[in-house]
Amino acid sequence: MRIAHPRPFAAVIVRATRARFLMRQFKRSQRLGMQIQRDISRILEQELAETLPGMVTLTYVKLSDDLRHARIYYSYLGSTENRERVDEQLARNRKRIRALVGQNLRVRHIPEIDFKYDPSVERGIRVGQLLEEIKRERSDSKD
Repeated sequence: MRIAHPRPFAAVIVRATRARFLMRQFKRSQRLGMQIQRDISRILEQELAETLPGMVTLTYVKLSDDLRHARIYYSYLGSTENRERVDEQLARNRKRIRALVGQNLRVRHIPEIDFKYDPSVERGIRVGQLLEEIKRERSDSKD
């Protein structure tokens, strides 16, 4: 004689709860920020590559909790003059980029976009150079 389990769907409920928890590990603003970063990267590669002098890398997108403002941090390795040209190009194309991003998002309001230069990549390279210099000096002093 087989006894039916008192709660046959308990395992299904646990799995569904676990999946819901995994989906909500990030706030909505973080998930949307990652999507915006992917979309803007694609736009910069495909549509604005000719106008930008060199390669621009998006490092981070900070989206407000109300999803109305997005600050996009980017890095650029090159001369200061070219970086200023990149600043100008991004500022000039900000509305166009916002419109193109809005085509792929399912939100009530498309966030206002603001581009900001992120010097962290240059700082990291400089720290690496300094460490290499110290390493060479130490090896020279031992010889």
